[in-house]
Amino acid sequence: MGTEQRNQAIKAVHDNTILSVDNTSHFSVINLGCKVNRVESDEVAALFHACGAQQGTVAQADVILVNSCTVTGEAEKKTRKAVRRALRENEDAQVVVTGCAAALNPQLYKDMSNRVLVQSKEDLAAFVRDGLEDVKSIEGVDTTYGEVTHLLRVGKGFNTRVAYKVQDGCNNACTFCIVHVARGKATSKPLADIVADAKEYEAQGVHEMVLTGINLGAWNDGDKRLVDMLRTLLAHTSTMRFRLSSIEPATIDDALIDTIMQAKGRICKHLHIPLQSGSDALLKAMHRPYTTETYERLLQKLYKAMPDISISTDIIVGFPGETEADFSETLEISRRARFSKIHIFRYSIRTGTPAATYDNQVLPEIKQQRAHILAELARNLRQNAFTQRCGTSEYALVEDGGVATTESYFTILAPKGAKPGDMVECVLREELYVS
Repeated sequence: MGTEQRNQAIKAVHDNTILSVDNTSHFSVINLGCKVNRVESDEVAALFHACGAQQGTVAQADVILVNSCTVTGEAEKKTRKAVRRALRENEDAQVVVTGCAAALNPQLYKDMSNRVLVQSKEDLAAFVRDGLEDVKSIEGVDTTYGEVTHLLRVGKGFNTRVAYKVQDGCNNACTFCIVHVARGKATSKPLADIVADAKEYEAQGVHEMVLTGINLGAWNDGDKRLVDMLRTLLAHTSTMRFRLSSIEPATIDDALIDTIMQAKGRICKHLHIPLQSGSDALLKAMHRPYTTETYERLLQKLYKAMPDISISTDIIVGFPGETEADFSETLEISRRARFSKIHIFRYSIRTGTPAATYDNQVLPEIKQQRAHILAELARNLRQNAFTQRCGTSEYALVEDGGVATTESYFTILAPKGAKPGDMVECVLREELYVS
């Protein structure tokens, strides 16, 4: 898709359509895809809450927001199913479709029903704000940078760990991915806004902020880079801890490692570093900018600096051309890496990406078999990683459902009497392990 076509897709919305919501309305959010999507969905939910609208089920909602994903062919299929289900289960609601899939093919969703409104992410917050009758009177509502920057996502309906988007878009072009087309070039939120919001969240009792982005390590503000942002956040807050979401290996340098190491737990010693494959031939075919040697060298450096660090990853199985030998290399590097968690993706053809045109596609049954084998290894590695931590102490953030999330990103049973949002020190034991 060319630049002109993409711009037309992003700007495409129904003419003369108005979102109609007031303090008697109910809304429902269907979120698909990545953590960045979750943040954007929560931003809109905060606006709905601000005008007094109540969150409910799809069946009872007056407005249903579908935040779409298009990272794989399977993800886009799930988006189409979600929109059709919303229309089927609620015959009266307005269905607002936004996100990456809607940006690439808005007409597809418009054609599903005259109740479907397609809205670009860039203008979504302003679009929703304009449709909320009471929100204009709320002091401090701002939709600059395409977001609601002064409506805090705290309290009922929101996670105790606040995910916060600091970066969007991507300048890379992995052959399996179309997100760089849907979201465009990398952009970054200004440092001053990030710091101001972090201070507000801390004042409201938030104990963990998860910094998210499509390519988090690409964040910049002038000559400031990610490590400068982290150091500034530490200097302007006192108790809040910060967790980095997925970060590309090429953007992790010595300064970042040293900053995490010196932060005394206020930057979580947990990094999610995508590997995608343990085969150099496949990494090259994917256009990933590293080799298995440089990836493992980075992990060795991290483990040397912080022996207690927890490292999770993404791995694709069944990428075109993946042989049994390639898959075996992925299993071996996973064992050596001692991953604490592996997010497994079965390769799914995404029309519009270079990999979709490759002739050597892997059979579905082989993808399924390899995903099963890798999942079994992932379970064992995670259990082993937790067992090795038993007897040590970590701070954990209590969440709903009687569980808590440790600094190393394990889910454990929360101490009796602890309330959601509490940060508690826990001695890890096998009987506390949940996942």
